[in-house]
Amino acid sequence: MPKPTKAPSRDYHPARIQRSATPSRNFAKRRSATITIPTIPKDARDIELDFEGRVVRLTNLRKPFWPELGIAKRDLIQYYADVSPALLPHLADRAMVMKRYPNGAAGEFFFMKRAPTPRPEWIEICSIEHSSGNIIDFPMIQDLPSLLWVINLGCIDLNQWYARCDDVDRPDYLHFDLDPVPGADFDKVVEAAVFIRRALDSLKIPCYAKTTGSKGIHVYVPIERGPTQKQVWGFAKEFAHALAAEAPALLTAVYQVSKRPKGRVLVDYNQNSWGRTLASIYSVRPRPEASVSTPVEWSELEDGVKIEAFRLDNVPARVRRLGDLWKPLLAKRGRFKLEAYL
Repeated sequence: MPKPTKAPSRDYHPARIQRSATPSRNFAKRRSATITIPTIPKDARDIELDFEGRVVRLTNLRKPFWPELGIAKRDLIQYYADVSPALLPHLADRAMVMKRYPNGAAGEFFFMKRAPTPRPEWIEICSIEHSSGNIIDFPMIQDLPSLLWVINLGCIDLNQWYARCDDVDRPDYLHFDLDPVPGADFDKVVEAAVFIRRALDSLKIPCYAKTTGSKGIHVYVPIERGPTQKQVWGFAKEFAHALAAEAPALLTAVYQVSKRPKGRVLVDYNQNSWGRTLASIYSVRPRPEASVSTPVEWSELEDGVKIEAFRLDNVPARVRRLGDLWKPLLAKRGRFKLEAYL
């Protein structure tokens, strides 16, 4: 007799991974190995790429996505192929929320959670049951073919869940989304990030920074898996308010827009809520300069880095030169045990 299943609630969400029914020969075993990065012909309109039987059809490759910059859909897909060795490990086994821009970065967009049909049979699915009983089949980006398939749908940036699909209620990290309130500039955001890093360092909590690719900075803390998303959110909220109380001229944790003091940097803890997402590392953003959410060294921030310095046209070379600066977020060692503060 099967064991009774626990009903979904606001704090518990059953999830199931739907693996590929017919994996291509040897491909699953080689997902983490070196795979040849394809070069997409610049004059192609449509093309099919075959990854050991996993065929990805890329369409409308000449469509302008940043017409002022001369960047077409083909260039966006090529970018993601080029950074895929560093990017893919951060996406694996996580539900993906798709944000589709069918007419380019300046066009209208729409969110899409359910994996569209028809789709390749090798696209793996994370089925998450919500408290309402509604089950959503999210796609997962598990390898280069599935990455290119998602980008071909018109996704410019990537928004994966904080927790892996085998337990969507227990994330692998917490984070602080630093956004400038009107009257504050990016230099002030950098000052805020450095201040937060020092506060975390004083508690021996490791942290890593990346530009958002928009206006701010994301500070991430790798944690040992265990606390629920609600507990992580609770810690982030308490810590954000403590930071704002210590540096009221620099930071605010006031979530109501009309009550936020001008010229401060918002420490947005609410992005730690269950079901929310942030743009992943190496995500291209739909900004006029085709900027990229890029991991940075703390020394780079302190030296006065600018968001515009990281773009679709130069980040692949940076990754080849420096490697993945966020590799520690994938490691089992060096993660913080958050239970000590819960």
